Amino acid sequence: MSMINDYQKGWALRYLREAKAELTAAKKSSYMAPSLILEAVKKAQAAIYYSLGDPISIETIVHQTIHKKQLVNDPTLKCLVNIERTIRNVARTAESKRKKAFKQADDLIQTATDIVELFTGEKVD
Repeated sequence: MSMINDYQKGWALRYLREAKAELTAAKKSSYMAPSLILEAVKKAQAAIYYSLGDPISIETIVHQTIHKKQLVNDPTLKCLVNIERTIRNVARTAESKRKKAFKQADDLIQTATDIVELFTGEKVD
C-alpha cells in the first residue's frame, strides 16, 4: 500500500527512471559524463523527496540541518543529509576521479530505488 498520492508517486517514479537513464548516458559519453552524473544524482534525490511527501519542505529541512550543522539523531533525516552531502561531493569531484563519481552516483541511485519502491509500492527496473 502506497503512503503517497498518485501525483507524488508519478514524479518519484519518473525522476528515478530519468536518474538511471542519465547515469547510463554518462557511461557512454565521456565528454558529457560530469554533467550527466550530477543530473543523475539530483534526480535520484528528487525521486526520494517525492516518495517521502512534499519535496520542497523536505529540501528545506535538509538544507537547514546542514547549514546549522546540527547533530542529526533521526535516521531518516540523517540519510537525507548524507545524500545531500554525497551530491555536493559528486559536484566537486575532479575529472580524474570520474570512477569514484560513477560509484557514488550508482550507490545513490540504488538507495533511491530502494526508498521509492518502499514508499510507492511499485517495483522499479
